[in-house]
Amino acid sequence: MERPRRTRDRRGRGMRGPGVRPEHPGTPALRTKRERFDDLVLGIVTEVDGRWQDRLGLVEYAVEDAPQVPDDWDTGTVPLSSLVRGTGGAPTRLVLFRRPIEHRCETRGDLEALVLTLVVEQVAELLGIDASEVDPRYQGDD
Repeated sequence: MERPRRTRDRRGRGMRGPGVRPEHPGTPALRTKRERFDDLVLGIVTEVDGRWQDRLGLVEYAVEDAPQVPDDWDTGTVPLSSLVRGTGGAPTRLVLFRRPIEHRCETRGDLEALVLTLVVEQVAELLGIDASEVDPRYQGDD
């Protein structure tokens, strides 16, 4: 009689260590949620900024975990992004807030669409043009 193959250890706990070996020792093998979000934003910003760089000028793009809202904030919504126009030598700054954005998305596709929408709408505001002109993938409020 053949014994069944064991898939767990003798105490029934299963594998104790990571299932993926890191490529470089000392670094995590799997990317964190924050790193994946940053990569998504970087890809979208690179495409949009590359297309409009000659008209945008110097723009800094950033990702922060959450906005700092004042104590007297009276609306029930949390901002998803912030746009601060540059003055003098200071560049324009576009900030996306990771946690509120992720909170509104159920799937990776939803996340990509929302990040694209936010970046496109902010760039359109800077350029003073319609958002649909900034990127052909922009859907708007359909």
